[in-house]
Amino acid sequence: MPVLPRAILFDLDDTLIRAYAQPEEAWTRLLHIFSAHLDAHDPATIETVRAAIMGEARAFWNDRAEAAKWRLDIPGARRLSVRRGLEKLGRPDEALADKIADAFTEMRRQEYRLYPDAHATVDALRDAGVKLALITNGAGLTQRAKIERFDLEHRFHHIQIEGEFGQGKPELAVYRHALEKLGCEACDTWMVGDNYEWEVVAPQSLGICGIWYDPFDAGIPANAAAKPSRVIKRLAELVE
Repeated sequence: MPVLPRAILFDLDDTLIRAYAQPEEAWTRLLHIFSAHLDAHDPATIETVRAAIMGEARAFWNDRAEAAKWRLDIPGARRLSVRRGLEKLGRPDEALADKIADAFTEMRRQEYRLYPDAHATVDALRDAGVKLALITNGAGLTQRAKIERFDLEHRFHHIQIEGEFGQGKPELAVYRHALEKLGCEACDTWMVGDNYEWEVVAPQSLGICGIWYDPFDAGIPANAAAKPSRVIKRLAELVE
């Protein structure tokens, strides 16, 4: 086993569990189900609808204030994005938009999957004496349901959820509080996750080692404000 830090902070969604990754594929698959309602009977038209919805979603989530508010109601945020997407295409239909958004939310929920090496990696780290924290954005009930569903609670010394703590990543108070709860210094801590800003840029500004989880080989963003201390494609790389 490699030299390990005193503490590791883990992200939840799309780090320990696959939850929201590869949205293009998921939206395309879902929109085919609604092709008749959308009068979209060929791949090109489906792609036009998908691009409109995801374009509105990106604009929505790029607004930091809006994102902080709506992270606590992802289904509601998704409804707004689909409504705006259909409006952009010149066919406003709130009832249909909400039906599509809710179907996507349920499809994603059903398809949540624990990454194959998640339990073994976390357990090996804990057995090695590393202090572990799970830090996730989102609503308390939603995230607690995932934590219970995938048998994660007992594996961490500290669990911190945005909806319960009152702040979410990338607010620096989030990382500072987790360090305090673990009784560890930033220089002795790693942060592991898939979101470049939340798991690399922000924690590194405090002196935490930012390890970027890139299972789909997306590569470091071209406009990245910082370089990760390390890039991994499998969680097991942390203990190999």
